[in-house]
Amino acid sequence: MRLSKSATLVAASVSLLASASAQSAAPVGADSLFRRVSSFEVFQNTSVDQETVAEIVTYANRGQVLIYTDSATGSIGFIDIADPHNPVAGGVVAVGGEPTSVAVRRRWALAAVNTSADFVKTSGNLEVIDITTRQIVRTIPLGGQPDSVAVSPDGRYAIVAIENERDEDLGNGEPPQAPAGFLVIVDLVGAPAAWTTRTVDLVGVPDLFPEDPEPEFVDISALNIAVVTLQENNYVAFVDLASGAVLGGFSAGTVDLDGVDIDENDLIEQTGSLTGVPREPDGVVWTSNLTFATADEGDLFGGSRGFTNWSVFGLPQFGPGAAFDQLAARLGHYPEDRSENKGSEPESVEYAQFGSQRLLFVGSERANIVAVYELVATPLFGVSAPVLRQVLPTGVAPEGIVAIPERGLFVVANEADARDDGIRSTVMVYELGATASYPTVTSANHAGTSVPIPWGALSGLVAGEGADTLHTIHDSFYRKSRIYTVDHSLTPALITDELPLVDTNGVLAASLDALKLQLPGTDDFDPASLINGDGTVNLDPEGIALSTNGGFWLASEGTGNLVGGVSDPTDRPFESPNLLIEVAADGTIVQVVQLPLEVIQNQLRFGFEGVAVDGDVLYVAFQRAWQAAGDPSDRVRIGRYDTLSASWSFAYYPLDAVASPNGGWVGLSDLTALGGGDFALIERDNQAGPDAAVKRLYRISVAGVTFVPEGPGASFPLLAKTLVSDLLADGAFDASAGPIPEKLEGLAIVGGTTFVVNDNDGVDDNNGETLLLELDGLFR
Repeated sequence: MRLSKSATLVAASVSLLASASAQSAAPVGADSLFRRVSSFEVFQNTSVDQETVAEIVTYANRGQVLIYTDSATGSIGFIDIADPHNPVAGGVVAVGGEPTSVAVRRRWALAAVNTSADFVKTSGNLEVIDITTRQIVRTIPLGGQPDSVAVSPDGRYAIVAIENERDEDLGNGEPPQAPAGFLVIVDLVGAPAAWTTRTVDLVGVPDLFPEDPEPEFVDISALNIAVVTLQENNYVAFVDLASGAVLGGFSAGTVDLDGVDIDENDLIEQTGSLTGVPREPDGVVWTSNLTFATADEGDLFGGSRGFTNWSVFGLPQFGPGAAFDQLAARLGHYPEDRSENKGSEPESVEYAQFGSQRLLFVGSERANIVAVYELVATPLFGVSAPVLRQVLPTGVAPEGIVAIPERGLFVVANEADARDDGIRSTVMVYELGATASYPTVTSANHAGTSVPIPWGALSGLVAGEGADTLHTIHDSFYRKSRIYTVDHSLTPALITDELPLVDTNGVLAASLDALKLQLPGTDDFDPASLINGDGTVNLDPEGIALSTNGGFWLASEGTGNLVGGVSDPTDRPFESPNLLIEVAADGTIVQVVQLPLEVIQNQLRFGFEGVAVDGDVLYVAFQRAWQAAGDPSDRVRIGRYDTLSASWSFAYYPLDAVASPNGGWVGLSDLTALGGGDFALIERDNQAGPDAAVKRLYRISVAGVTFVPEGPGASFPLLAKTLVSDLLADGAFDASAGPIPEKLEGLAIVGGTTFVVNDNDGVDDNNGETLLLELDGLFR
């Protein structure tokens, strides 16, 4: 390490640190956790049809106003959170370029704006905005492409990281690439018209690419020392803002990881190892005048899948190793499709003291969570591992995070916005002093290990034999289909075991091979691809019910379309049929039931969803109409399979009309037997967030209804339905204060409690939240 602070600065730091260490941090109690209380969709400041982005967020007016960057519209946005439970749009200010960061100095917002023509002709400004009038009062040229901006705690200085980022498509994408980045110090003396700037040259400071430092993120201590991450250089530097001198710095070094997933194979397998991984820190925050923390996102070569607590002398005090990735997997938030990259990818880090509680917040861009740690006070220079207190759910791609300790609030800006995927950019507000509402589901460890049972993309749900037990399944997002056992008596509910499905006796293979012979026009249908070498299977289980043999019945949804028994080349080719599968208590497949061939030959997407058992009869809900098979567009099939006669018959269920302003479709999800020929169903649209309109629970009865077999001229009876709960109107999602999930997939009833769970799509174009709703008194 190279660090040449003056003796005065060191002495002052030691004195302040000793004073802070003398205050023992009180443990966070159950009533002293954060709870999300609101989610502000950024389009409310513009238009619902416009793409918007909330990237970096800060606050003003003692936490009454939030200010965020919106690169999509080239503006700075404002949100009034006088009532944090009910944010109000505060309008936007156009800044003439791409805002990359924003900080506040008293009545002014300082927005760093990129106006570069390209990677070589770089330019940018610091736009000074009067927060009250929403007017730009000064434009300060920066001389390059800015990234992060920070204001000192005493309001005396601002510092801007001029990254001049590299062109990743040039050559091999690595530095050095001119022009070199640098820092700009702004002396905030007097009114904005009197502010002056100084430049800090960083060329030659880092070890890896000394000609191309690329400063990424900055933070300023109470002693007006800036800590700067040089991400691509895997380096941390320090700058004295008073003199503008670079005080030194050090390499962020490497880590070894054991127990991480390093293979993108549609399975979460946290058994791999990585050695010598550069940290490549992104976000950075001071935690005292001698310590700071980095979010080790990685970029060129690394990403340690965690964060690091540091001393200014270059000594790492703590890093979680594989624990951060494993935490994401335990909560159903692990992004499997990032396993060969940087895993959960922590990007942002924030620190604040709430009363006597010293809290570190670590935001994961890919897992869509913020982990909250308590930094327990220790004797001077002592080292203590941060204590994990809770995990907060975020929107998709959380970028900026900020604590507002004077109001007991924490805020996250989520930048992803894709309306057609059900994703809207949001700014979420969390309040301290309440019982945590998330997670609703977590998992125990694999037996005999410290590695959690990984899970995600939950679909069907069924009550178990015990009063406290549920069973659920994951869909085809993951391979090696399995059944999970859930103890719902705990808060949060706990996945205690997993049961892989196995085709030990070749029952599934024989059934699929026989069907393949009957469908010669299906080149993409490969039965062997659905069965692995170890006997496990790759199905799409969407519904689950208990069978009379002590095992389970599963409804596996088919993939692809058929027209007259031939794959439809204009859409999705047929790859698998809809199946009812009976498995024994040990997971062995013992029976496979297919639809009649004349129905299979006209299969369309969105087939089997829920399945329910009523004595010797199985009932299965189709998700959407199969119009190629003659179904009207506003009706879906309920299939009835008599296990004694091995025969199928059908009735229609009437769908609600599409009600979302974004269009879409309405279909069925799960199906649960209530007894006496009555069933509960989920009917829902394919919309999420503010566009969600149909999330409803209905009751139907098949008593006295004669289901009709498939055949020429068959006329299926129309079932009557009774609305039990409009989940949106009845406030079922209010406690989460987050986006309404699209895919309500699982439904189970235990006593007087109705359980509903959503599918989080394996955290792929999804924020990863799994909400296990417990609703009392609906079905009796």
